[in-house]
Amino acid sequence: MERDDEMIHSAETPALGRKKHFGRYKKPSLSRSKGGTIAIFIFLIMVSVFMVMPMVYTIVQSLKPINEIFLYPPRFFVQQPTLDNFTMMIQLVQDMWVPFERYLFNSLFVAIVGTGLYIVVASMAAYPLSKLKFRYAALYYQIIVWAILFRPEVTRIPQYVIIAKLGLINTYLSIILPVLATSFGVFLMRQFMITVPDEIIEAAKIDGVGHFTMFTRIIMPMVKPAWLTLIIFTFQQLWNTTGGQYIYDETVKMLPTVLQQISSGGIARSGAGAAVALILMIPPITVFIISQSSVMETMAQSGIK
Repeated sequence: MERDDEMIHSAETPALGRKKHFGRYKKPSLSRSKGGTIAIFIFLIMVSVFMVMPMVYTIVQSLKPINEIFLYPPRFFVQQPTLDNFTMMIQLVQDMWVPFERYLFNSLFVAIVGTGLYIVVASMAAYPLSKLKFRYAALYYQIIVWAILFRPEVTRIPQYVIIAKLGLINTYLSIILPVLATSFGVFLMRQFMITVPDEIIEAAKIDGVGHFTMFTRIIMPMVKPAWLTLIIFTFQQLWNTTGGQYIYDETVKMLPTVLQQISSGGIARSGAGAAVALILMIPPITVFIISQSSVMETMAQSGIK
């Protein structure tokens, strides 16, 4: 019996047993060799170069004179950099009937307001699905997951009919409302909220904390990486939208419309089009740099690949 007790005690505390009989416990070391580490490092560098290449190409194209843009065989880097493309872009937007500042305001307003509203709506919808028990909760969650499978092209006609019936054509809401109806944000926030320990929720309920205070003071600060990541996706989507299917009034059109109008002016405007593309690229990159530390943590905990 004493021998059996010693074996059980040794099985329950393997680390202590090793420390007692074999001295200091050594941490397990990685079996990867230096060559494997170098190979992985080189592979990551190649992937990084491949990912950053489109951004570098956009910058280079915006600095090329018109004769280098259509040079054959094409060259990646610019030989005689110039700012004439930006000068031409400023002249073109100044000659437009609608000022350039109006297009910029439209895109900024839709992107900022739409992103903020979507964070609030998606988070409030995810909270009861993750922390409250009610009838058919599992069915509602399955519907949200199934809705992610639908491509925007599938729902475009029904959305247009609904927007038209509501009288929202040529308004900012015609672009913002369809984004608020997407289910990806609800799925992402729900996957992150379920990781919050239920003991914290129960302790808050014992202290008399209501659902609104619990949601704003406890849940949202704990899932900050999730909604920061959602800000990146939503802002990029709204910033790059043209709204052409709902917006026909020139004073309500988005900034990407300027790119299309300038680029459609012929070969001579290709450089100006590259300059506008560079300007459109700056805000999404800025938002990503600010909140990039939260992206990987969110993807790992939500199970998204």
